Amino acid sequence: MIQERVDVGQVVLHHTADAYALDFEPLFTISWHRWPDIHFGTLTLNLTPTKHVVFMVLAATLVFFTMWLTGKQLERQRASENAPKGFANAMEAFVLFVRDDIAIANIGHEEGEKYAPFVMALFFFILYSNVLGLLPWGSAATGNLAVTGALAILSFVAIEVGGLMKLGVGGYMRTIFPKIPGISGAGAVAMSLAMAPIEVLGKLVKPFALAVRLFGNMTAGHFVILSLFGIIFLFGHLQVWNWAIGIVTAGLVVGIMLLELFVALLQAYVFALLTATFIGMMQHEH
Repeated sequence: MIQERVDVGQVVLHHTADAYALDFEPLFTISWHRWPDIHFGTLTLNLTPTKHVVFMVLAATLVFFTMWLTGKQLERQRASENAPKGFANAMEAFVLFVRDDIAIANIGHEEGEKYAPFVMALFFFILYSNVLGLLPWGSAATGNLAVTGALAILSFVAIEVGGLMKLGVGGYMRTIFPKIPGISGAGAVAMSLAMAPIEVLGKLVKPFALAVRLFGNMTAGHFVILSLFGIIFLFGHLQVWNWAIGIVTAGLVVGIMLLELFVALLQAYVFALLTATFIGMMQHEH
């Protein structure tokens, strides 16, 4: 009997790439047609929701209901003068950790409380998006560079606009044209102008690093897991060793999946931490 070869590369790309479909193989597949393009002069825009958009909406919905349910449970427990317990207690601990140890610790007490909701929203949205990609038939929207890029742009706007509001126009311009200590006169002006491109590049590198780090880590994890599964199919023709190969591979995949659960939490933490750090650096630029 001739065994059909499985294209592992195609399988990996199929499960990690975006698509106009939700794949629940071998049960069923939900697909939809691409909507007509919208043209604005030379610009072409298409608003068709994709698989990653669906999981983004699902992640945002889960964040909303998690916070709503936590708030309701805390209200009931405090109304009865009981200490927080169960799910509400766990979520309160998470929220306090993000607020106190990420936002306030890196931005400052007064400014940190203002930015805590934004940092918290980033943390929980990225965490849910990462975890959804590890579920059966799930997909990680954070494995899409457009999604991580949009999150990084939001952080960039918060960093720069927040800095402009805190430092004023003159103070903000000093973050682009820095005053070099120990130099005055024409030399100070020349050095300030020379440093400006480097400072602007430094501002742009921060969101780029945020986007690529999150995208790379989430995509790499899925590539590793799916590639390990592919070993079973690549060596499936070895009838004597196929059971041993399957057991060893399954053990490796379970280990990688447990590691990916940690990475899902770690990457949400890192993104929120770096965003808070960059905001704090800009807020206290003086």
